Amino acid sequence: MPALEWSDDFVLNIPQMDRTHEEFVDLLAAVETASDGAVLAAWQDLVAHTEDHFSREDRWMTETRFAASNCHSTQHKVVLQIMQQGAAQCQAGDVAMVRQMVKELAVWFPQHAASMDAALANHLQRVGYDTNNGSIARPQALPVSEIHGCAGDSCSDTPSASQTLETTA
Repeated sequence: MPALEWSDDFVLNIPQMDRTHEEFVDLLAAVETASDGAVLAAWQDLVAHTEDHFSREDRWMTETRFAASNCHSTQHKVVLQIMQQGAAQCQAGDVAMVRQMVKELAVWFPQHAASMDAALANHLQRVGYDTNNGSIARPQALPVSEIHGCAGDSCSDTPSASQTLETTA
């Protein structure tokens, strides 16, 4: 049994985000169950997926007024850099390093999804952001200034009511 399996607990009600997250979980399991001879190719597939996954979420944040330096995007950069280093080490023959990274990602992902991604999903829903075409149905709900934190309850830089333009519908 993989260290991480897809669960309805991960559903954030942003279909494109949910599909991408499910793919991440599946690809992580593929690395975990791969033979030593196949682990590098499976890891490279996961890294490529993660590059696209994080790039997409980062674009959504930028288009909805998250600062490029927000903690969510920063975490994406750090995790991806570590995964890329893992690919290089695996290519050099250190399969054990990637296997350890799989275990760490299985712990990291649920926390990231439940905090930073859940906050992003809530933000996207609040502003009516369409992840397929980038349109914003409720531009009046966008924050007045860029969000520098993650927009989650545990983040110190959440937009306050004064930072967000809201209208009653």
